[in-house]
Amino acid sequence: MQPRIGIFGGSFNPIHVGHIAIARELLTLAQLDEVWFLVSPLNPFKKAATDLLDDDKRLLMAQRALRGETRLKASDYEFHLPKPSYTWNTLQHLKADYPDKQFVLIIGADNWLAFDRWARPDYILSHFDIAVYARPDCPIDAASLPPRVHLYNMGLFDISSTLIRSRIREGLPVAGLVPPAIETLCMRFYSTMI
Repeated sequence: MQPRIGIFGGSFNPIHVGHIAIARELLTLAQLDEVWFLVSPLNPFKKAATDLLDDDKRLLMAQRALRGETRLKASDYEFHLPKPSYTWNTLQHLKADYPDKQFVLIIGADNWLAFDRWARPDYILSHFDIAVYARPDCPIDAASLPPRVHLYNMGLFDISSTLIRSRIREGLPVAGLVPPAIETLCMRFYSTMI
């Protein structure tokens, strides 16, 4: 039986406790052996972002945030692929580089609702399982999902990286929103972007 690896891609600008809680729950719910957090150097939908922290700093925070999590790993895999980072291309490369593993794409309900706008959605749907986690204000009818797409209703985490960056800009604390291991780094990195 091939190990099932959840692929959780994103800007992680910064990684927060909601991301980690979702990954932990999906280990059990989606029967995953590990979850790899792929820090994206350039998301095609966020090309215009002006508050995207350097790749290496976002990776460093993800690595520190996941230290001690034996089944959750931060990865720079997409740093070595063409930019922008298209999910179909990343998954195709992963499948070629790790033929002994089965990859499961992890996305939020908001991304599923926009999935038809992604590059090569049909390729992804025909080659990979997709684990969709519920998001506030993004209703999905589980009965309407294609066979390889599964909706997991878990606690809704009303935390976003945007909220964290906004709080730092306003000089407000982010304790409880990011893991304690990266709280100081977050404050330092994002306060210099103001």
